Amino acid sequence: MAGVETKEVTEAEDGMRLDRWFKTHYAALPHSRLEKLLRTGQVRVDGGRAKASTRLAAGQAIRIPPLPDVAPPPGPRHALSKADRAFLASITLYEDEDLLVLNKPSGIAVQGGSKTTHHIDRLLEGMGDGPETRPRLVHRLDRDTSGVLVIAKRRSVAAKLGRAFQTRSVRKIYWALVKGVPKPPQGKVEAALVKAASPEGDRVRKARPGEQDVAQSAVTHYAVVDRAGQSVAFVSLKPVTGRQHQLRAHMAIIGNPILGDEKYRGDRDMPEGVARKLHLHARRISFPHPSGEGLVDVTAPLPEHMRQSFAAFGFEARETDIPGAD
Repeated sequence: MAGVETKEVTEAEDGMRLDRWFKTHYAALPHSRLEKLLRTGQVRVDGGRAKASTRLAAGQAIRIPPLPDVAPPPGPRHALSKADRAFLASITLYEDEDLLVLNKPSGIAVQGGSKTTHHIDRLLEGMGDGPETRPRLVHRLDRDTSGVLVIAKRRSVAAKLGRAFQTRSVRKIYWALVKGVPKPPQGKVEAALVKAASPEGDRVRKARPGEQDVAQSAVTHYAVVDRAGQSVAFVSLKPVTGRQHQLRAHMAIIGNPILGDEKYRGDRDMPEGVARKLHLHARRISFPHPSGEGLVDVTAPLPEHMRQSFAAFGFEARETDIPGAD
């Protein structure tokens, strides 16, 4: 057929999902149209039908039908200003030739949206010399969550880290201040979640009977580190899965929403003098280095509003193990 192309998957793209491959090469192609092309067999991998979630292997051939309206030439990349570079330097916790680990501030989005133009991914567009070397997000944090955020400096590194996150060989620890004191003081929250549309923005809730097809399994271990009477507790959280709003929803489900969380009722009846900001911080992350040598283990200092709240409640910023979480 005239106009049909065949492209080979490169070494750097090994392990990439097919839909992400199309997002990289044909950014203007809507996901719904890609799904239709896959359903009708117009897009094939090594001659066979594939799904959007298909993982690619280096050397495979991807059949692409004519797409004259969705493959415009790439525009100029975003250039980092002097202020952008200074900002990135100020929040960098760790860097080597493969990785960049940032201490993302609360209030800054990781990715853009219809009304968000200033975000971490936008800054990453200005780094690297092209698609192969452009730094890439490996995981996400909510806009109002602060703390460790891992960036891969190349697509090949991102693919390796993506597999590490999928196999749960990455250890993540979050700190939070919650309303009340969880009972028991150490435990596991195992509550599947479903998305719940709301005029105020994205939310998730506990799955109900009959919603197995749309529910996502979610597991969180927690431990109370300290408490201020029965009003506020300092908890350490270890997510086993990585669902949207998982920690926020799970703490609300057990009756202890995170302080300042406007989506899950943590902002109601706030203690006097405590900042009306989300008190959730990605404290620490550790994982095998993608080079195969050594372990990356990075800790992020608390943001200012949480430091002030720790001082107000008399909490000491100290590490603690979560029984049963490993």
